[in-house]
Amino acid sequence: MRILYVEDNCELREAMGMLLEGPGRAVTACATAEEALRHDAEAPFDLVITDVTLPGMSGTDLARRLLERNPTQWMVLCSGYPFGQEAASALGPNVRTLLKPFEMDELESLLDEAQAGLQGVGVA
Repeated sequence: MRILYVEDNCELREAMGMLLEGPGRAVTACATAEEALRHDAEAPFDLVITDVTLPGMSGTDLARRLLERNPTQWMVLCSGYPFGQEAASALGPNVRTLLKPFEMDELESLLDEAQAGLQGVGVA
């Protein structure tokens, strides 16, 4: 599973990038939505995990742009502020939310859900 992780906080980006690594996972990390769009345009990712509050384009706007290209792409929107799952689901069928700070098991559960969804369509 190819994962794109978007986070403007350098220390958090590096730590999470390492935590996301695992068997069957390749992680690319970047600091901005604009950079994420360039990475995804080169080779679309199976899963995009993004902070909602980013400099420049927001993570929510990033999700909208990526979902215009691929409406079934898996996406996790992370925020320190409540961001309802209903609002996320309105963006696409495979969009989930994660409230910061979160436990690693919460993230792992979302990764497992995405992996199972991707296997169901023969991607992963």
